[in-house]
Amino acid sequence: MKKGFTLVEIMIVVAIIALLAAIAIPSFLRARLNANESAAVSALHTISTAAQSYRSVNPTYPGALATLSNADPPYIDSVLGGGTKQGYSFSLEGYTYTFSATARPVTYGRTGVRSFYVDESGIIRYTTATASATATDPVLEQ
Repeated sequence: MKKGFTLVEIMIVVAIIALLAAIAIPSFLRARLNANESAAVSALHTISTAAQSYRSVNPTYPGALATLSNADPPYIDSVLGGGTKQGYSFSLEGYTYTFSATARPVTYGRTGVRSFYVDESGIIRYTTATASATATDPVLEQ
């Protein structure tokens, strides 16, 4: 009698592996989305703090992220100052008495499903729409 596996046994093992992959892959992708969104919230908090620090020594808020990363010493790192980090695109608009910073997924649904917004109040807001968040959107806990 020959030793080895039958075709049926191999097909059962392949089916079990496929089933486990079908269960694990969506969980992995959701975990990656959650990590990207958490990183975006953290980066917006950093931008908000940096903008407030910049305003404490300058007459206006910074007009762009590059202003914060090109300062001497820099208020934020050059990666965040470049505008894209960990699946999110960041932007900052600053004026004399106010600023607003947004974080939007680079690829909606793949790198994130929520957009985030912060202003001089320091409260981070979000929206699930692809448009920018507004002051009436639900508030995240800080």
